Amino acid sequence: MKTLDEAGPIRPGEDLDVPRLEQWLRPRLPVDGPLSIQQFPSGHSNLTYLIRVGDQDFVLRRPPFGNQVRSAHDMGREYRVLSRLCEVYEPAPRPVLFCDDKSIIGDEFYVMERRYGLILRRDNTPEDLKSDPEALHQVGLALIDNLATLHMLDYEAAGLADLGRPAGYAERQVTGWNQRYEKARTDDWPETERLGRWLLDHLPGDTDPALVHNDYKFDNVMLAPDDYSRIVAVFDWEMATIGDPLMDLGTTLSYWVQADDDDEIRQLAFGPTMLPGSPRRSELAERYAQTTGRDLPDLLYYYCFGLFKLAVILQQIYARYARGVTRDPRFATLNLGVAALGRTGVRAIESGRF
Repeated sequence: MKTLDEAGPIRPGEDLDVPRLEQWLRPRLPVDGPLSIQQFPSGHSNLTYLIRVGDQDFVLRRPPFGNQVRSAHDMGREYRVLSRLCEVYEPAPRPVLFCDDKSIIGDEFYVMERRYGLILRRDNTPEDLKSDPEALHQVGLALIDNLATLHMLDYEAAGLADLGRPAGYAERQVTGWNQRYEKARTDDWPETERLGRWLLDHLPGDTDPALVHNDYKFDNVMLAPDDYSRIVAVFDWEMATIGDPLMDLGTTLSYWVQADDDDEIRQLAFGPTMLPGSPRRSELAERYAQTTGRDLPDLLYYYCFGLFKLAVILQQIYARYARGVTRDPRFATLNLGVAALGRTGVRAIESGRF
């Protein structure tokens, strides 16, 4: 099994104007040689392409076609974050170029260095990791330790203090995700709507702020192919801000599907979190608390927030498919995931357990 994240043919409807892009890139890239473009096939949001010039690789990121949520796909913001973060946080890839001229490929984009390694997804866990519960356990701990490291970063010294407004962060987040859900609605899912209302009715107070990633999970993290417990890159920084780190933790826990979870939510697993040896959500939370020294009050709330946010993200993607903006067949049943996440959140509220 290959361990490196590989690019392949460009998906129909997601191709770029190669001659125009090449004309823009040539005088700006520090290398020369034949230019080729492929697409990284995974991911459900921003589109990512491999740009090969001679013997050197770069990665281009752009918003999805038909994007209606500009704030969730702000390439300029992501470029600015990485420009500062790469100096103080080794897993942050170094950006190389930014283009705000939408006539080049139809939207803003940026180019960054390529990192090499393994991105764990649902069906690509290497056999040597599947068969080693202790190794898989260490990978899970490494993932949460790296999130803790990010949250302990001195974001002011990194020049990122102006990235967000910590006061009232939780209220803005919950209100905003409820509004996005209404805007992207295509079906009636009572439990998902109930979950959103419950979050509004039980808002937590402000916590000590941190730099938060806002979508931290296995398939946004790259592992070293020779040491799976070493994280060599973290991707998808377009939603990074200064805010409540417990909401970031809750988002990560909402992605963490366990073997004893209900079957409908297990179908949404984003990585090898159900395999023997993988830590449980409660262990990840305890590890995070020990590493950061933070109290974790009402973690159930933050877990439920993560479930609702993920439901809204899936709903936004599904809405683009339902409205004919994208033809990607992977999106055809995402509305069922929206319903499943809502039901999971309601069950968690009723049981008092995450």
